[in-house]
Amino acid sequence: MSQVSIRAIAKTFPGVRGGAPTRALLPVSLEIAENDFLTILGPSGCGKSTLLRLVAGLETVTEGEVLVDGQRVSEPGADRGMVFQSYTLFPWLNVRENICFGLREKGMTAAAQREISEGYIAEVGLRGFESHYPRQLSGGMQQRVALARALANDPKILLLDEPFGALDNQTRALMQELLLTIWEHHRKTVLFVTHDIDEAVFMANRCGVFTSRPGRIKSEHVIDLPYPRHYTVKTTPRFSEYKAQLTEEIRVESLKAAQLAL
Repeated sequence: MSQVSIRAIAKTFPGVRGGAPTRALLPVSLEIAENDFLTILGPSGCGKSTLLRLVAGLETVTEGEVLVDGQRVSEPGADRGMVFQSYTLFPWLNVRENICFGLREKGMTAAAQREISEGYIAEVGLRGFESHYPRQLSGGMQQRVALARALANDPKILLLDEPFGALDNQTRALMQELLLTIWEHHRKTVLFVTHDIDEAVFMANRCGVFTSRPGRIKSEHVIDLPYPRHYTVKTTPRFSEYKAQLTEEIRVESLKAAQLAL
């Protein structure tokens, strides 16, 4: 089992230097089933990343609770693997050492670490780069290492916060296909935050749309496109229908956010 229950969680950040507190997230409730690939869309600053950090245990909830397989989340744990938008590799460790970091912390033997890392190095297409350091890698290659590092710990849930947002369009498309291939192979439960509507439709079997800040789930959509997905699905009428519907929903919420800022 790898089911996530998000029960009316909300988040308010304290004010800075005596200022008013910031309400980042209104009560949000979600059920994420085993092997779901759920993408989250919404205007900038609406609380998408806050939701992800609450599930990861990197932030504490103000209201409500997050449950993973019935166990309440109160701190980070090995059952949840996180991949961030920014490159978060340890610069003093090479590719293999970065992937093995969590395994070493668990006390796993060097032989077991090597066996597991070899598999993921091959899976993300980094054979021949095992001894390279992050500064010697492109952005896409660094994110492949980050993905392999998260998967090497065998988490139940994979949490991704705009992991391809800093990549060029060609690399981003390749990384999307790579992640889907890995998801289809390992059948992890995935919660994926993105600003990119094409990406949200292409990757997910479900997509949630956030309102403007303070955010809440405005709508959920089942993405009824068959797996495995080839990039050519993006040119199909059904894909265009999903994209048009989600684009209009995001546009409405972005306009609301702009009006509030005036």
